[in-house]
Amino acid sequence: MILSKGASRLSLYLGTLAFLLCGHVLADGMVPDTSVIIVNEADGEASVTVTNTDASLALLHVTLEDIPEDKEPLLFVTPPLARVDPSKSQLVRFILQTSNPLTTQRLKRVIFEGMPQDRVAPEAGHARVGVTVRQNLPVIIHPKGLAQNRTPWTGLSWRLEKDQLSVHNPTPYVVRLAQELLLLPGNGSALLPRTYVLPGETLSVTATGSAATTVRLQPATVYGFAVPHYEAPISS
Repeated sequence: MILSKGASRLSLYLGTLAFLLCGHVLADGMVPDTSVIIVNEADGEASVTVTNTDASLALLHVTLEDIPEDKEPLLFVTPPLARVDPSKSQLVRFILQTSNPLTTQRLKRVIFEGMPQDRVAPEAGHARVGVTVRQNLPVIIHPKGLAQNRTPWTGLSWRLEKDQLSVHNPTPYVVRLAQELLLLPGNGSALLPRTYVLPGETLSVTATGSAATTVRLQPATVYGFAVPHYEAPISS
């Protein structure tokens, strides 16, 4: 199916909107007080407050997940399980465990899951089905001595050869951005496989618009907040 120019741009807008809203929509259940966990190597740990917004007791289950590109265990979380009364909060600590100094930012994910009271302590003789609500957030581990960078996407380099668009991240920062890209001039487009580019990584995707000289992307801050779109030059 071939989309018209207007439909293509509408699709880009909707995809970008979904990306930017992800992780910022208020929900019932266990709600952390941040949209991203930042663990500074200089501190060795970070803490997050998670509040039970339900009207009943629930069990907080915290699970760390590796991204497919980085399986090295760098963190442990405590407590992984905790009972939390309604409207009460639980402090969760993320503790760094590495013997070698970090040279780049690293990316992990964490799931905060609230199990309702019926699943924590079901009534005898009654079979109940509880509904869990999950918050899946990124965890960024920041190396000691590395300066903060509010615009890491400006360090990406873009290259277009025939119908292949590649993006390279030569920086030590994790770059977060929407998957949808516009190629200018014209109405070219490309779709990244995910919403982040890791330090030292190169991603290549099929693109339309072989005469493009600029790529328009929708970056996000380290906390996932929207910023104005950014246009970067393309080399060939």
